[in-house]
Amino acid sequence: MTFKEDGLHLDSILVELGSFGRYQIFNYCFILVPIMFSAVYNGQYIFAAGSLDFRCRVPECEGSYGGSLQPGYWGVWALPERGGRCDRLRPVADSCAVDSFKQNETIACNSWVYESNDTIVGEFDLACQEWKRTLVGTIHSVGLFAALPFASYISDTYGRRTAVVLTAASAGLMGLIRSFSPNYIMYLVFEFLDATLGSGVYSAAFILALEMVGLNRRVLGGNIISCSFAIGQVILALVAWGIPNWRTLTRVLYAPSLLFIFYFFILEESVRWLLSKDKKKEAARIIFKAADINKKKLSPEAVRQLTEEPQENKNKETHKAVTVDQNEKLPSLMKQILKSRIIMSRLCICSFWWITVTFIYYGLSINSVSLAGNSYLNYILTSLVEIPGYCLSVLTLDRFGRKSSIMSAFFVCGASLLSLPFVPSHLTWLQTSLTMLGKLCISMSFSSIYIYTSELFPTAARHRLLGACSMCGRVGSIVAPQTPLLGSYMPSLPYLLFGTMAGTSGLLMLLTPETLRARLPDTVHQAETISRQPEQP
Repeated sequence: MTFKEDGLHLDSILVELGSFGRYQIFNYCFILVPIMFSAVYNGQYIFAAGSLDFRCRVPECEGSYGGSLQPGYWGVWALPERGGRCDRLRPVADSCAVDSFKQNETIACNSWVYESNDTIVGEFDLACQEWKRTLVGTIHSVGLFAALPFASYISDTYGRRTAVVLTAASAGLMGLIRSFSPNYIMYLVFEFLDATLGSGVYSAAFILALEMVGLNRRVLGGNIISCSFAIGQVILALVAWGIPNWRTLTRVLYAPSLLFIFYFFILEESVRWLLSKDKKKEAARIIFKAADINKKKLSPEAVRQLTEEPQENKNKETHKAVTVDQNEKLPSLMKQILKSRIIMSRLCICSFWWITVTFIYYGLSINSVSLAGNSYLNYILTSLVEIPGYCLSVLTLDRFGRKSSIMSAFFVCGASLLSLPFVPSHLTWLQTSLTMLGKLCISMSFSSIYIYTSELFPTAARHRLLGACSMCGRVGSIVAPQTPLLGSYMPSLPYLLFGTMAGTSGLLMLLTPETLRARLPDTVHQAETISRQPEQP
């Protein structure tokens, strides 16, 4: 948006100010910290609710021979051949001898021995209740869904800086309270509140960061933010590696978030938001401060625009006229969209893409800890591989086009994940490599699909239709935490599902037009004929 009220052209002033000068770099350094913490908030449950090895407790034998995870030689006659995780042989005597158990009859376990109490599985006795473990991730994702309207309301009403501070500090408080949970129910409640109150920190910080840089540096700024999120995931895994106990880990990860309260005194508010709220004096103060830090001298015209008194009455009348005009056109526009088979089919296709990218992206991160080898190292690798994926999207979208770039990423992702079930279990390096390739490609698709989707819809309804696709995409993030449950029945099933959805999304790209160098459509008719529009100069 370019603000032209009272003759003030903000984008022109930002060019004079410097698109990415010292002021922007200084603020970016601070904003990237909550961005990295948002990655911690979003992924901590993967380790806190991680799976543990366990076995049935056999009271007849534990006192004399065990208590540890490995049962010893008595396990041969006290536990069934398939391992004794959820059932054990029926006892016929109180002793621990060969003839004390029926070898052809089992009973369900009512207590277990865990390898540790490092996760909530051991702490809250969740053995043989895998659905309770995976439910944590789903509850977290439902909280993410609820966070969207909460964060946007705070950001648009009270400011970007306020939204960043409140969401980051709220997440820290909810996380600390959750670390003292005495039972599973309380843990779930505060997992939900953590996600609902704290997940908006990413979007609020993202908007605050991009609104302070010039137009020609927004791609770079957005890429830096995405890479910072990936680095935050790496930090999470490293800390979890060093502090495996979930209570201590949660406190170490969340306690620093309370310090974000001081951001009220460090960060400046978004100039664009201030102008949208008619706070021109405060916006001017920040711009002059930025010019001084960037060592830039604003033109007399820019100074005039920033210092002249606003024409309040004219603004009110103009705003009123624009509002009335928009209200008159809204029903007509939505009716056109609903009647357009092209736009509606495009909306369905884009929604499926968003579900696919969120489902695979979060699914691969969650399932990476179940791969053979070190679970922490696997999570670190799947996080680091996102960075070249983001860079590839920047390099390929403008060179090879939207369709071919995203379609190739979907197909390569699908092929790598569909190949996983056929890789021998001893070739762990190949399994890890294919998973990394899938994560790289889906990260590339994730960052690219946002741009491509926005180019397929008319300007007047672009935000609403893009928001509808994003809301549908949350379905993928809600379902993704349940994929380990599928893996417990058939280890290859999650990857077969990931690969199939990626391949299907790639094929659906054939039904949409190429938007490279095409003008952004302003009307429904232009959107329907986008591939036949004149190219932009």
